[in-house]
Amino acid sequence: METDSDPKANPPKRQIFILSGQSNMAGRGGVIKNPHHTPNKRWNGLIPPECSPDPSILRFSAALKWEQALEPLHADIDTKKVCGVGPGMVFANAIRKSVPGELGLVPCAVGGTAIKEWARGEELYENMVKRVKESVKGDEYAEIKALLWYQGESDTSSEHDAEAYKLNMENLIHNVRQDLDSPSLPIIQVALASGFEYIEKVREAQKGINIPNVVCVDAKGLQLKEDNLHLNTEAQIKLGHMLAQSFVTVFQKSTVES
Repeated sequence: METDSDPKANPPKRQIFILSGQSNMAGRGGVIKNPHHTPNKRWNGLIPPECSPDPSILRFSAALKWEQALEPLHADIDTKKVCGVGPGMVFANAIRKSVPGELGLVPCAVGGTAIKEWARGEELYENMVKRVKESVKGDEYAEIKALLWYQGESDTSSEHDAEAYKLNMENLIHNVRQDLDSPSLPIIQVALASGFEYIEKVREAQKGINIPNVVCVDAKGLQLKEDNLHLNTEAQIKLGHMLAQSFVTVFQKSTVES
């Protein structure tokens, strides 16, 4: 006779994590200039140990199918740019042993996008919500655990956009929680490591959001590539661990394996 404690009666739920925002979430680690060929950039194909694949880590493809997660996670999502290493696989590997069952990543980030493009009704936002809903559709053993959000560089070149950022981000948080029917969905946002003239206004907005179950991880000081905009691979590894530490410490109340 099966009991409630019987793992066959209650198999571990697939833990779903949304990866969204713009290029530093999509990942540009290892993307290098390719001067003798077109296109003019390519990913170098180097996969750090922290980004190694594991059978328990899955990704939700652009075709809305679950498959084993491999770098670059956003290759079929952020299709207008060359994708490389981001923080997603590092995050997944760092929390993998403290999370029962499979771990599902839903990549949604698109490079060069402003916060207003992630407003309810806009294509990027609606596609993100659709992908997340499809990722759990018909699966009673799936649970949306958190949204990891890294975006804002595109809003730092205009004072108007920077001043509007806080309200726009707060609206996004409320909207995505409502549309996913998850009123207390954990959200970990990244305070910018790079940007343009009004970066400090956007960073101030990011760090100033005071909504339950919303926390901020500060990327300031992480090493940038030569473009002074994108995190290099080493910085993405550090960020992935920071996101994992934040999730486990704040939302899981345990420690991440070092």
